[in-house]
Amino acid sequence: DFVTLSTSRGDASMELIVTLALGAFTLVLAVLLKQRRTVQQNFPPGPPPLPVIGNLLQLDRKALFKSFVKLSKTYGPVLTVYFGVKRVVVLVGFKTVQEALVDKAEQFAGRAPIPVLSRINKGYGLGTSNGERWRQLREFTFRTLRDFVTGQKRTEQSIQEEAKHLAKELCSAEGTPCEPTNLLNLAGCNVICSLVFGERFDYKDPRFAHLLHLLSEMLSGVRGPWGQLYNTFPKLLEYLPGPHRQIFSCAEQLADFLMEEICTHKKTLNPSCPRDFIDCFLLKMEQEKDSSSTEFHNNNMVYTILGLFIAGAETTSTTLRYALMLVIKHPRVQERIQKEIDAVIGAQRHPALEDLKAMPFTNAVIHEVQRLLDVVPMNLPHMATQNISFRGYTIPAGTTVIPLLHSVLRDEEQWASPDSFYPQHFLNGDGSFKKNPAFLVFSAGHRSCAGESLAYAEIFIMFTSLLQKFSFTCPGGPHSLDVTPVPSSFANIPQAYQLIATPR
Repeated sequence: DFVTLSTSRGDASMELIVTLALGAFTLVLAVLLKQRRTVQQNFPPGPPPLPVIGNLLQLDRKALFKSFVKLSKTYGPVLTVYFGVKRVVVLVGFKTVQEALVDKAEQFAGRAPIPVLSRINKGYGLGTSNGERWRQLREFTFRTLRDFVTGQKRTEQSIQEEAKHLAKELCSAEGTPCEPTNLLNLAGCNVICSLVFGERFDYKDPRFAHLLHLLSEMLSGVRGPWGQLYNTFPKLLEYLPGPHRQIFSCAEQLADFLMEEICTHKKTLNPSCPRDFIDCFLLKMEQEKDSSSTEFHNNNMVYTILGLFIAGAETTSTTLRYALMLVIKHPRVQERIQKEIDAVIGAQRHPALEDLKAMPFTNAVIHEVQRLLDVVPMNLPHMATQNISFRGYTIPAGTTVIPLLHSVLRDEEQWASPDSFYPQHFLNGDGSFKKNPAFLVFSAGHRSCAGESLAYAEIFIMFTSLLQKFSFTCPGGPHSLDVTPVPSSFANIPQAYQLIATPR
């Protein structure tokens, strides 16, 4: 009996090995056949992929955008790479990206799946949606943010108020060195809170601390190796334990936090005087409550708001942190900005958006900070909405497309000194501000950032408010700062540093 049992187990093991081998062979054969069909379909060229893992071994996973630029020198500005078995088209350079996102905007307007973000928002909200949901929510969000920033000026007043609290915190440091990341994150998140909830939080408020903790934990997970692993193998990790579970736990708690705020707003809503983004969304829900095709309901509200926090809170505070770093690195630039502030605003009045047109040098510096930081170098992935004929190649419907913003912001044909801090990129010979069509920090076309007006208002008002009240240095002096941004998954971030804020 023992011999029979052992033989049976041996046979079963052999069958399992044969089955796995046949499965692996079939998968490899399917990949090879798919790749062969790709060549026959006139797909863009790219490095030969390996079965199953594609081009992963040929790419720098910490700075994919650098790998893409390097590959484009061999394969051209429209190229194909494989993430495992997933085929992706990368667009490199200003002219290529502009042609796709602006000239063929509708064809490239899809949002490709980002598994970790789709899992967070469960398919709701603006950021990762497509079709009618995306169209309705984008139009509403774009219009509402624009009205609050440039129309009713409520958001401008909120930013000015937040800048006062930020300055107060810096004063309390009394000239001692401090690491600015946490303080700027508090201010950036509070601007979004004022826009969404109609009120700011005290920096020591425990509910605010909880909100920031959840956001930080979630975003760290999304950017980290487990978030990227989930993007590569979502079906597998959905059934496995691991740190990626914490990402989704934080997202659930954030959704609950937002739903509590929404319920409070429903009880205190005054239809004749909407206070904030939630009120505006609630009024839109009421207007369309009888429409069978409406996308205005609680789930879309919760995850559209969460998207505002994800997209807006850290990116603007990161840009401010880099702006302060660069003016410390370049003291003469800091002095020239302060002279412009003194001449246009003075020492007492709060900076306002209307001052921007009279401050070309400050405007140029902020634009150059954004260009050089290149905060989202990979863009968020697009998707072909139909079969596209593009520059002699065929891109089938449903293909993931990466319009590489890094290659636009560092395009040698568009920028005199693409890898250096050079505010003159945005100045005419007479010192007036000069626009550059290759300034695509917020992307372009139908998927451009809906919060662009909010982000720029926040950066300008806070930056000028801080330089109005303080001069900034660092413990080791300007030469001690390395201003090379550090790649971090979806985003570039400044290297850690300490600053000293000295009242003027």
